[in-house]
Amino acid sequence: MKEIMRFLAAALCALAVSGCAELVPSGGARYLGRIHREHPALDRLIAPDTVLERLAEGFQWSEGPVWIDTGGFLLFSDVPANSIYRWSEQRGISVFLHPSGYTGPNPAMFREPGTNGLIRGSGNSLLMADHGNRAVTRLDLATKRRTFLVTGYQGKRFNSPNDLTRASSGAIYFTDPPYGLAGLNRSPHKELPFNGVYRLDPSGAVALLYSSLSFPNGIALSPDEKTLYVSNSDPRRAVIMAFDLDTQGLIIGEHLFTDMTAMVRADTPGVPDGMAIDRQGNLYATGPGGVHVFAPDGTRLGWIETGTAVANCAFGEDGRTLFLASDHMLVRLRTRALGVPK
Repeated sequence: MKEIMRFLAAALCALAVSGCAELVPSGGARYLGRIHREHPALDRLIAPDTVLERLAEGFQWSEGPVWIDTGGFLLFSDVPANSIYRWSEQRGISVFLHPSGYTGPNPAMFREPGTNGLIRGSGNSLLMADHGNRAVTRLDLATKRRTFLVTGYQGKRFNSPNDLTRASSGAIYFTDPPYGLAGLNRSPHKELPFNGVYRLDPSGAVALLYSSLSFPNGIALSPDEKTLYVSNSDPRRAVIMAFDLDTQGLIIGEHLFTDMTAMVRADTPGVPDGMAIDRQGNLYATGPGGVHVFAPDGTRLGWIETGTAVANCAFGEDGRTLFLASDHMLVRLRTRALGVPK
C-alpha cells in the first residue's frame, strides 16, 4: 500500500537528538535516519546512541516483517511485486516465495497482488494476509504448501486481508481494507460493503468485530491480550483505536488511542499502518514520519524517522532488534526493550 508519494531521501547517520541528522539521497550511507526523543522514558526502550541500519533496498513497497527463530532469518513482503523476501545476517537478501499471492488469470483486478502482513503460525508455518488470494493463508515453511484458512464472510469474498495477529488461543485477528484491489472501494470486484476487522476462531468460524473504520490496516494485541489495537490508514482520519476484549476475545469497549491526522503532511510521509509491541506493552506504531513509540497509556515517547513512509515493523533476532519495512528499504535498530514476536 502506498498512500503517500515516495520521498527519495534517507539519512546520513542516526543521532539521538531530533533535528541533528542531515538527510541525504537514498542509496548513500549504511546508517540513516534520526530518533526524535519527546519523553525521558524513551531512553529505557531505545538507547541514546542507537543507529538505524539499512540492510537492503530496491523494493517496490516492503511490508509485514516477521522473524523466524528456527532458521534465524527475517521474511517480509513486497506487496506490488507479489514476492516474499528472506534476509539473514549470513546470507543477505534473497527471494523466498514468488508469486506470494495471486496466480490467477486476471491480474488487472489487483493493484497489489502479493501477500501483506506475515506472522508465525503453529509448528513450522507462516500465516499470511494474502491480498491476491483475498484470504488468510497458512504456508508450510518447509514445503511452501499453502492452505486457505478463510476467504470470505457470509458468502462474500474478502476485499484483501492486510494484516493479522494471533492470540495464545490460536484465534487470528485480521483487517480487510480494499488496498489489494484496483480501484479500492470502487472496484467492481469488491463484494463487501464495508472494510472490516475480523476474528477467525480455531474452529474455523469467522466473526466480524468492527466495520466502522474507513481503512482498517495494522493490528496488534497487548501482551495480556486484553487490548486489540487497530490502525486506520486514512489521511482524513489517521487514528489508532484500542478495543477492550473479554475473556472470549470479543470486543466489549473501544476508545481512541491516538490521533495522528494533524501530522499527515508532505514532509512526514506515511499514515498509521503496521505495529509491533514490547513485553511491557509499549506500542511501536507506524504513522506520519516513521515509527511512533507510545506508552500503554497513549503517551507518545518519541518517533523513529527513516526519511520514507514506514509500512510495518517487527521485533526479531534476540528480541531486542526492531526491523522496519520502510518503503523501498529494510532497516533495523537495536532496542533495550524486549519485543513480543509476531
